[in-house]
Amino acid sequence: MNPVTSTQQALPRLVAVHPPHPPDAADVPDVAEAAGDATGRDPAGLLPSVIAVEDTDTPADMLDALALAAYTAGSQPHSSSARLDEIRPDAELLPVGATILRSASDDFRDARLAAGDGWTIRTVRWRTGGAEVTVTATTEDLARDILATATKDAAPERQVDDGKVSVGFWHNTTHRGPHRSARRVNAAAWTGIRANYSAAAASALEKLMSVDADAVTSRLILLHGAPGTGKTTLLRSLAREWESWCQTDCVLDPEVLFADPGYLMDVAVGSDEDDGPDEPGWRLLILEDCDELIRGEAKQSAGQALSRLLNLTDGILGQGRNVLVAITTNEDLYQLHPAVVRPGRCLAQIEVGRLTADEATAWLGRQCGPATLAELYAERDGNMPALAVPQPTAPTGQYL
Repeated sequence: MNPVTSTQQALPRLVAVHPPHPPDAADVPDVAEAAGDATGRDPAGLLPSVIAVEDTDTPADMLDALALAAYTAGSQPHSSSARLDEIRPDAELLPVGATILRSASDDFRDARLAAGDGWTIRTVRWRTGGAEVTVTATTEDLARDILATATKDAAPERQVDDGKVSVGFWHNTTHRGPHRSARRVNAAAWTGIRANYSAAAASALEKLMSVDADAVTSRLILLHGAPGTGKTTLLRSLAREWESWCQTDCVLDPEVLFADPGYLMDVAVGSDEDDGPDEPGWRLLILEDCDELIRGEAKQSAGQALSRLLNLTDGILGQGRNVLVAITTNEDLYQLHPAVVRPGRCLAQIEVGRLTADEATAWLGRQCGPATLAELYAERDGNMPALAVPQPTAPTGQYL
């Protein structure tokens, strides 16, 4: 048997917490009735609570359990919760007059437990930028009112153009499920980066940047081309140009998104609470480097993933939430699945390729050959060997 550490000795493995006497049925009539006891009391002591405590648990974990004490006991049988993707740094997330009972901080979160007359509130501010607020109260209306007061004006104000745009980042976690964190990321205006793209690509991108909600005809945006040609840069610019009418989200694990219907529903559909008066009516989901999802043999290798993607862009799923999907890939167009590139599927289907020798020369300010945007930046900053200068072709002889 392994010796027990001092930490393990200090923390009991199981702690049973339950009231010594069953509460009055008036406190929890629904639970008492469900228990089926003729006296109106819960014969088991109102589902006695058991808290498992291990040496890996933190004070923040204990705070989460304590937040449910009044709810479990039945004195505050109503609850209301909200998850905020982005909050102001100075947001208190507490009603005026709240008495703070516990607080805890660790590498992932700052948590507080507070209470007032007939209610308890738990707030968690995640290091990723979002927050969760849960209220338990004696009545349903009180729980909702306290939650509304605590979260009022917590969201950051829409800022004047500061060269950044708000983007949500989705990922599916093992313990918390689908999670979205919002960040303001650098995004240049389209006019400032137009010269980074070849004439053919820039012309098509110009039309895409000018699209608004009334001009959406299809739901898929396909950007294909070699690595380093600036596809991510122009997607940030697109998010900025569309910010007034379209919310932009980036899915960090697209291979999981289309393999898990529940995750897909959370990301693509969301909840009715997402339809607030200040929320954009459209959503743009960015899926980067999805070569395996949309190449020619995707139906065999990815199973239902491709079908779910197409349903999101053309089917009922996407129509219900006005969802646009932007996909980047390094594959050549002819290697992509025919269902993805068929006529009418894409709002835009643009090859983002290398700049020609003349375009690269104009960008760099000295003569060079065809180059990607990444190569030009590296050359300008002295981080790569000099780009080759095209040599004139030797004239052919005029021999008969």
